[in-house]
Amino acid sequence: MGSCRKELISVIVPVHNGQDYLEKCIDSIAAQTYEPLEIIVVNDGSTDATAQACQRLRHRYSHLRVITLPDVGVAAARNRGIEQAQGDYLTFVDADDRLRPDMLSRLYDSLQSTESDMAGCRFAAWSTQTQWEQLADGGRDAEAVPAQVCDSYHYLRNHILRDNCRCWSKLYRRSLIGEVRFREELTIGEDLLFLVNLLPRLQRVAELEYQGYGYFQNPGGLMKRPFNPAYMDQIKCWELAGEEILRADATLEAQINGKLMTAIMLTVGKIALLPGRERREAREYLAICKGKISRYSGQKESCACLPKGYRLKIRLFAKSPALYTASYHFLQRIKR
Repeated sequence: MGSCRKELISVIVPVHNGQDYLEKCIDSIAAQTYEPLEIIVVNDGSTDATAQACQRLRHRYSHLRVITLPDVGVAAARNRGIEQAQGDYLTFVDADDRLRPDMLSRLYDSLQSTESDMAGCRFAAWSTQTQWEQLADGGRDAEAVPAQVCDSYHYLRNHILRDNCRCWSKLYRRSLIGEVRFREELTIGEDLLFLVNLLPRLQRVAELEYQGYGYFQNPGGLMKRPFNPAYMDQIKCWELAGEEILRADATLEAQINGKLMTAIMLTVGKIALLPGRERREAREYLAICKGKISRYSGQKESCACLPKGYRLKIRLFAKSPALYTASYHFLQRIKR
């Protein structure tokens, strides 16, 4: 490559018990049309055959490194990857997901042509190998659509507050990240806070319509599992993010409260799906949710940000949490 050598991109892949997915994920990264790359796999306390998969990958790809940690969580695993990365640019990939071959090239070129600090693209969900192959070979969709470029103010309003809260499917300048890190005490929502904490440093963002990231709908993924207390983190993360956002722009209070109520009701839905005894044991969490929903739903402007159906759910839950969760449980059983 000589003098034409591009800048190094570090791809950080945290993995916990990913023996069934990791190798295909890494193969898709190694097949990127962009180079040079370094791939950093952070094995976060896996108890299956992930370590053996990592060893095979180390022999297969000379530009891959493996870091082994004692089950510290995905946020800490990503942070360790950031600290060890040598690239001028960083990106994150979950170990069960895959990349289309030109994703990093497109993000890098877009970032350079727009002089942005961060570039992102859309994702496509898949659940079978056939679906992935169709996605990976799916032509050159959205190639002619130029990137949408915005500043941090509009990125917050038009992307983060419209559910583009994921840290993956994005390419970051290393200088943008600086000392910003993922909140290691959170198990859900750490992506959101990471992006919010980048906002004061963010001058320009480029967003592509291109679906370059393949998001695997993993039946064993965190969001598909039954309720446990860690699900309360999705409420906490929006409360923490809201504090940061409102310090910068108090006019967004209604939208923040709407996001909080959505997070609360998603958590309530998880609790409602529990069997009767476990649902009764989770009453303390329902009580917390009820207190918070009463607080945030008291403002008409906040409720106006939500669909009518959601506003009805909130009123029913606030009036009788036990009746709401029992009815929700019954209706979901009928649907299944």
